[in-house]
Amino acid sequence: MLAIDGSSLLFYAYLLCMFVLFIFSTHNFVMIYYFLKHRNKNEFKKRDMAGLAPGTYPTVTVQLPVFNECNVAARLIDAACALDWPKEKLEIQVLDDSTDETIQLSSAAVEKYSKLGFNIRLFHRTNRKGYKAGALREALDHASGDFVAIFDADFTPEPNFLKDSIPYFADEKIGMVQTRWGHLNEEYSILTKTQSIGLNGHFVIQQLARSRAGFFINFNGTGGVWRKECIFDAGNWQDDTLTEDLDLSYRAQLKGWRFVYLNDVVSPGELPVEINALKSQQFRWTKGSIETAKKLVPKMLRSELPLWIKIQALFHLTSNFSYIFVLLSCILNSTILFVHNADGRFNVILDIMTIFVVTIIGLFVFYLYSEKTINKNWKKKMLLFPIFMMGSIGLSISNSKAVLEGFFNIKSAFIRTPKWGFLKTQANQPMRKKYEIRVDKIVFFELLMIVYAIWTSAVGIHNVMTDKANFFGMIFFNFWTLFGFSMVAFLSLKRSVSSRA
Repeated sequence: MLAIDGSSLLFYAYLLCMFVLFIFSTHNFVMIYYFLKHRNKNEFKKRDMAGLAPGTYPTVTVQLPVFNECNVAARLIDAACALDWPKEKLEIQVLDDSTDETIQLSSAAVEKYSKLGFNIRLFHRTNRKGYKAGALREALDHASGDFVAIFDADFTPEPNFLKDSIPYFADEKIGMVQTRWGHLNEEYSILTKTQSIGLNGHFVIQQLARSRAGFFINFNGTGGVWRKECIFDAGNWQDDTLTEDLDLSYRAQLKGWRFVYLNDVVSPGELPVEINALKSQQFRWTKGSIETAKKLVPKMLRSELPLWIKIQALFHLTSNFSYIFVLLSCILNSTILFVHNADGRFNVILDIMTIFVVTIIGLFVFYLYSEKTINKNWKKKMLLFPIFMMGSIGLSISNSKAVLEGFFNIKSAFIRTPKWGFLKTQANQPMRKKYEIRVDKIVFFELLMIVYAIWTSAVGIHNVMTDKANFFGMIFFNFWTLFGFSMVAFLSLKRSVSSRA
């Protein structure tokens, strides 16, 4: 019987982490398959609205949830009032829970458009009960529309948004239509460019493939339209998770409603321009997805859905668990470099692990297809892929904390992502900075990982040079870890210093 010593446990634990990441990564090939199969097919029915009299249009309520958004509140309301839809069939609800001067800006804009004949109303709460979900839920009781479009404060819907999306509700079983996010400030910095790579992969590949293959997709919190009946039938907005959009999406689809994703209809929005805001946003999304998985996976597994749809839903809801294994693999990869492996008994395991290069290939192909589909300069964009990957590693500590908090029911407040107020014609000109997010204590652990990676890399190089081990691949991965955590920690601390200046 093989004796299991400390060195063996390190290798087997590392192998387990890499195997889990391999499973999640190779699932990207499944998404790519369904994307290629369905990208040119759209079998959803679409009502022909050409020639319809304005009086026959359905009534649409547009909800604009806002909280302390003085940089963008007026811009959002302007865009909502510019929607190409008959005034008598358009209702706009500004849901402003702000505690600063934003409420004055919203009030002024509502008053201005009300005088111009718009059916626009301001809802202001002082308790923020339920945060965004609570605001949407309370205002929905006063909504007159059969359909409800939702835009977050950092979005600027195109005038033709409703005419492009509402026709898909011709099928009475359609409960929600989601559009692709565009990026107002994608060219602002390398940080915004790399963020767009990740979001484009989600929308262009995952959302399109899942929607057209009949799998569950999610409303992304903004840039979408709901059938009001669907919201009520699914149990309305609930605030027991940080991702009320994902939660309601799954509850609705479990009730039999179908969702549509429109890749060719774009809703422009802002990307976080500084790392601490990005961390906060990623933390909320990651934690909320785990909370939703805990809440709904048991119900989903007990449902009468086909097995393959259940499997795809499981991948969708649990994918953020991978951050735990990314972080563990970074720690274990560094630790293994201490092992001399003199007798070579682990060489077979190391040879087998070379197959995990597929994980990188799978991710690269996934994002390559998404950029190639919507971006003329996709070759130049993909040069940033290594930075995107290193950034994902650097965020793994913060996101792992989010996973653990979500799994163990550690509650936290809904912290909105600060917006700067970018204009389409001035993508590199922020209007003014406000609502800075403080550096989280997580940066201390990122600095520890940097020191640890430097130390263990030196040990690994020494072992290779003295022929004690063949860990070239692990040393390479260790440098990715070093650069990833260094990049995130440096940007976090740099932002802290500049905000105090």
